[in-house]
Amino acid sequence: HGKPMVVSVSTESIYAVPAQVQDAEKTAAKMAAILALNQEKLTAKLKRRQAFTWIMRKVDVETVSKIKQLNLPGIGFTQEGKRNYLFDNLAAHVLGFTGIDSQGLDGVELSFDSYLKGRAGSVVIEYDARGHEIPYAHHRYVPPIEGNNIYLSIDLVLQQIIERELDRVIRETQAKAATIIAMDPRSGEILALANRPDYNPNKFAEYSPKVWRNIAVSNSYEPGSTFKIITTAAALKEKAVRLEDRFFDPGFAEVQGRNIRCWKHGGHGSQTFTEVVEHSCNVGFVNIGLRLGRDPFYNYIEAFGFGQPTNIDLSGEASGITIKRSAIKPINLATIAIGQSIAVTPIQLLTAVSAVANGGQLLRPQIVREVRDKENQILRTFHPDIKKQVIDTETATIVRGILERVIENGTGRNAFVENGHVAGKTGTAQKVEGGVYAQGKFIASFIGFAPASNPQIA
Repeated sequence: HGKPMVVSVSTESIYAVPAQVQDAEKTAAKMAAILALNQEKLTAKLKRRQAFTWIMRKVDVETVSKIKQLNLPGIGFTQEGKRNYLFDNLAAHVLGFTGIDSQGLDGVELSFDSYLKGRAGSVVIEYDARGHEIPYAHHRYVPPIEGNNIYLSIDLVLQQIIERELDRVIRETQAKAATIIAMDPRSGEILALANRPDYNPNKFAEYSPKVWRNIAVSNSYEPGSTFKIITTAAALKEKAVRLEDRFFDPGFAEVQGRNIRCWKHGGHGSQTFTEVVEHSCNVGFVNIGLRLGRDPFYNYIEAFGFGQPTNIDLSGEASGITIKRSAIKPINLATIAIGQSIAVTPIQLLTAVSAVANGGQLLRPQIVREVRDKENQILRTFHPDIKKQVIDTETATIVRGILERVIENGTGRNAFVENGHVAGKTGTAQKVEGGVYAQGKFIASFIGFAPASNPQIA
């Protein structure tokens, strides 16, 4: 909406011309006290046989003023641009950060660095063979070109809401980490994205590089029951199941000599397919996965974008993990159907479920809406990027209806909003550490969209 989140501000940097410094020790002593630098190292720097050396870059106004008052020979000042993240930690994993030379190092700062950085100016001067400037020669001036403005798809109010909720969930559950992504399923635009732990891009170097990691796009996890949305869509599209088909759940299903248990002790008994989804019944979904079969099921897993990056314009995106199709056994089909034996990223799952929400179109998630120059002329606009039609609108409508019932009657009741018509699915997966399931460690998740009949947010 045109509200600035990151701007460049002018700041001063301090440099030295060692040949012009009259007393290196005294100069170093006076500057080190103000700049909190090591005096010996600074003295050595001022004694170097070189034309120019940086003392400190991008220094605050008050400190620069104190150094200027000393009036030290050989010490100079120059203007440089510095990035100012106006909301500190807000949307840190979207925005990223820049290095000392204002080069993009992460997030949108990195992905769109070529648009943001502009081009340096220059002066071309002619010299003779001995390196002397030729008098009255033609000097050519190449003016600098200012960088462009990037307009994000982020909605600042939504961003503030999800960050508030992330803080609350970490406080209440003591979770190690948490992520929320909000997307417009009609366009693929990311409306908000945040993770905890987070950092302040203004002081990124003070944080561990682990905290810079954008887990919304870089971390793969077993989705658990949220993946049953994909199983449901595939089974209905392939006519492997009808809504009125009945399943019996005694509490477990045996596949290739292995028992897969339902989360409800003693099972759900006899129920229709709609009730299987409402109650998130593992046994029912195991049977559906086996009915679908390897190739049809895998065709949908690939079509929905699993096992490959979404190509969102953020660095470090993971592809997720899928078992090689040729290696699939019945036990794998059974566990994948309930969201195990497959690893996804949060952005992958959201993109896939958004295809169910919007009537079957898989869209590339996008974080930037447009690029404008300093005259406010549009240089580039990002339109919805449709990858493929994964399921037909009729199937999508049926799945949306079932997912609304999950919220009204089933496992997703916590997401119920009066007159809100929310559709969604919960998921709980055991955490995998060192190739085995870690006891007592879980990844809890929820994915949903609203309003169910005409979704505007997922």
